[in-house]
Amino acid sequence: MMTPEPSQQEPPNGDGKDEEANRLLPSKSPSSLSPSSDEEEVAYESREKISIVDLEGETLESLDASATPPFSWKKLWLFTGPGFLMSIAFLDPGNLEGDLQAGAIAGYSLLWLLMWATVMGLLIQLLSARVGVATGRHLAELCREEYPTWAGRLLWFMAELALIGADIQEVIGSAIAIKILSRGFLPLWAGVVITASDCFIFLFLENYGVRKLEAVFAVFIATMGLSFAWMFGDAKPSGRELLIGVLVPKLSSKTIRQAVGVVGCVIMPHNVFLHSALVQSRKIDPHRKGRVQEALNYYSIESTVALLISFMINLFVTTVFAKGFYGTKQADGIGLVNAGQYLEEKYGGGVFPILYVWGIGLLAAGQSSTITGTYAGQFIMGGFLNLRLKKWLRALITRSFAIVPTMIVALVFNRSEASLDVLNEWLNVLQSMQIPFALIPLLTLVSKEQVMGVFKVGPLLERVAWTVAALVIVINGYLLLDFFMAEVDGVLFGFLVNLFLNALLHMLEAPGCTLCFGSSEDILFSILEDELNTSTCHRIKGRIEWALVSNQIMQREVPCASI
Repeated sequence: MMTPEPSQQEPPNGDGKDEEANRLLPSKSPSSLSPSSDEEEVAYESREKISIVDLEGETLESLDASATPPFSWKKLWLFTGPGFLMSIAFLDPGNLEGDLQAGAIAGYSLLWLLMWATVMGLLIQLLSARVGVATGRHLAELCREEYPTWAGRLLWFMAELALIGADIQEVIGSAIAIKILSRGFLPLWAGVVITASDCFIFLFLENYGVRKLEAVFAVFIATMGLSFAWMFGDAKPSGRELLIGVLVPKLSSKTIRQAVGVVGCVIMPHNVFLHSALVQSRKIDPHRKGRVQEALNYYSIESTVALLISFMINLFVTTVFAKGFYGTKQADGIGLVNAGQYLEEKYGGGVFPILYVWGIGLLAAGQSSTITGTYAGQFIMGGFLNLRLKKWLRALITRSFAIVPTMIVALVFNRSEASLDVLNEWLNVLQSMQIPFALIPLLTLVSKEQVMGVFKVGPLLERVAWTVAALVIVINGYLLLDFFMAEVDGVLFGFLVNLFLNALLHMLEAPGCTLCFGSSEDILFSILEDELNTSTCHRIKGRIEWALVSNQIMQREVPCASI
């Protein structure tokens, strides 16, 4: 940002704060004033940006720089788009799995937490948009400029890890949906290959402009909304319990894990980077205070509407599974892989079977989130590394980062539902570990006057933002601690079971042993079935499959009722 020329400067008003803040803005990026700045990576080329025209047909550049124009529905429509692309991260397959598990295990009791978690997510995303609009640069670019090289590289590595983890979940979600809609004809790996084609769909749509791409995402969101609303209508959940669940906070020791999951999956690290870049798809001069404030106002409105819609879709999913499975023996074992099967058994076929409705909604969620993941990957890689690559090459590289490990995952973990559930837990842990590496830079930069100028957040909003960030980080820290403690217990348990099994095998198969109990494996799994509850049995099965796949014990399966 450059200091206005004398002919553009406003008359002194006795308060030099705005002028001083604007003067400080360019000091953060001397490179932007150099002749080589044209070679730097940018989120959108000037020709790709959408011009904002006022009611009289004048562009924003021709109007007074300091005044904020009055509200206009036409301008709101022109600014609508980035918030809906951002909201896709609140509707990805990982969130849907968290919704269905919260509903099945906790019933309606966590709906209030879902609502307030969405509000917290909205605050973080508005701050991300604020950074992008006020500075004219997205978060990855600012991290590269403001942090030392080693720190910037670390942040880039963490952002890429988070993106890969999220993308694997999204691609697997799409592959599961394709398997459902094909009635099992297409295996998981084939669904992954089909989903990988979204990279080329993305490139094709991007050639037709930003608005065409935003329209496609609007169709995806509408498809999810209609699909899950249809399920909501079929299930007919209790309106009274739904309202109580939203308005009355309830939390018990039995539902603490689901509560942590509801809050933990709201903040997606790659989404924080993505939104700060998406808002730059409109032509906004960051030197003009009134135009920046106008853009922030419109983006706040459209982001709020977008996340309200995403909240309603998440609410539909949670209540459908709360009505159908809360308090049942299937509740502990339900997941993204077997949810469609359970829905079909519970609600039957009908004119349009609920299994296919679920599959369509899940496919829309998976496809839309993988495309936004490709989008986010381009901004993250380009911003941190300042790479000037052709779009097709950059998208191909970004897509390969996720598709290659996802294909490996699909082939290795396609043996059972339990192993996929354990994989999903590990991916959630991976993303939870990355959250501080996105939130801390965001809140640091948005509070820095040298970066934000007059749009630096005030003390109250800064405290609220840091409180929300600390809450999210602590909650995810609890999730990490709980998970690793469970994993340590599981590994130790598996080790002890392995020793016990080997001793048992030797005793039962020793010469002269005449005890007729059947095979030693039958004895072991009979003991497991009798001594362990359904939930523990299901989790142990998955962990044994993962960690002890080469052991003889894996020749038989634990007969869990939930699988």
